[in-house]
Amino acid sequence: MSERFTAARMKGLVQSDIRRLTIECEKVGGINMGQGICDLPTHPLVAEGAIAAIREGKATYTHAMGILELRQKLADKLLRFNGLRYNPESEVCITVGSSGAFAAGLFATLDPGSEAVLIEPYYGYHLNTLLLAGVVPRYARLDLATMKLNRASVEQALSARTRALVLCTPSNPSGMVYSEDDIRWLGQLAERHDLLLFSDEIYEYIVYGGQRHISVAAMGNLRERTLTLGGYSKTFSITGWRIGYLAGPEAIIRRAAVVSDLLYVCAPHPLQRGVLRGLDAPQTYYEDMRRQYERDRDAVCDALEQGGFLPYRPQGSYYVMADFSRLNWPDDQAASRELLARARIAAIPGGAFYEPGSGRGSKLLRFCYAKPADALAEACRRLAKLKP
Repeated sequence: MSERFTAARMKGLVQSDIRRLTIECEKVGGINMGQGICDLPTHPLVAEGAIAAIREGKATYTHAMGILELRQKLADKLLRFNGLRYNPESEVCITVGSSGAFAAGLFATLDPGSEAVLIEPYYGYHLNTLLLAGVVPRYARLDLATMKLNRASVEQALSARTRALVLCTPSNPSGMVYSEDDIRWLGQLAERHDLLLFSDEIYEYIVYGGQRHISVAAMGNLRERTLTLGGYSKTFSITGWRIGYLAGPEAIIRRAAVVSDLLYVCAPHPLQRGVLRGLDAPQTYYEDMRRQYERDRDAVCDALEQGGFLPYRPQGSYYVMADFSRLNWPDDQAASRELLARARIAAIPGGAFYEPGSGRGSKLLRFCYAKPADALAEACRRLAKLKP
């Protein structure tokens, strides 16, 4: 009976390793460096804004595209920080997280049977959303050692059915920040093949070592063929609030808003108000956050090296991928289990970020370091002791 009521679109969809490891980590009381939960204090302005909205009875549906005040403030931010000019009334849509932004944009633009290119290592939710929409994923690569895009692999992934490129900058999971040169090249490729660009930029404020975040849509003539995905789950440590946004050309955004309305109706009203208030945070907040994450990155990478890993030091985001070959664990699944058993630390098997069945990523684990200071210090102590 259960098979009869299983939709064909569910084929290949399973609970992600990220979710599974979180559950297993909770069972043993471990330190979860797997899921990007970001269990740090929420900015007080954000909390105050949401609490005030609840007290004021802001409990009704909002416009399908979100409250106008938030869209206006996001449009101001997009112009000031990203160099992008969008009409808040028709080109910015508040969504249920950036994952909801991707789903709404995808279902509004790509048909089943069309193809989209992911850059390995990719964000797993991007892959599964493509599969749910009936879009065929194709795979290109970046080089973790150099943090460079493998351009030949991108060109090889294209076909007559390719309709989109899916980018993430700064990248989850690799931490690569796309360079101006790479974005220009990808833009020229998109123009030559008439492709849509999905650009997930939720980690835009978390870049290191003089790196600069560049919005894809701000390059050349790419605005009209780019959908920018963003949100404040990571910036304000509100991953459970699910407030994201989608910005792009009016015709696409209006269609995406219809999809978002059908799937979610609207993002939670009082939480939209919280983010609206949080956007009044001073610039020093973003600088302090970036500097803290850079210190945390260095501490985790140093501990991983001491413990026998080879970490690929990220340029941005709050994840690091690390090669465990020197620890003599047979593959990424075994390594994840061994790490949880020996150190009570959860990390995600690298294969979760590569084409299923390819074997790529089988010597990698991904670690998230968006943790409270005491938990991160303890995790570093345990990792450093894992010498082969």
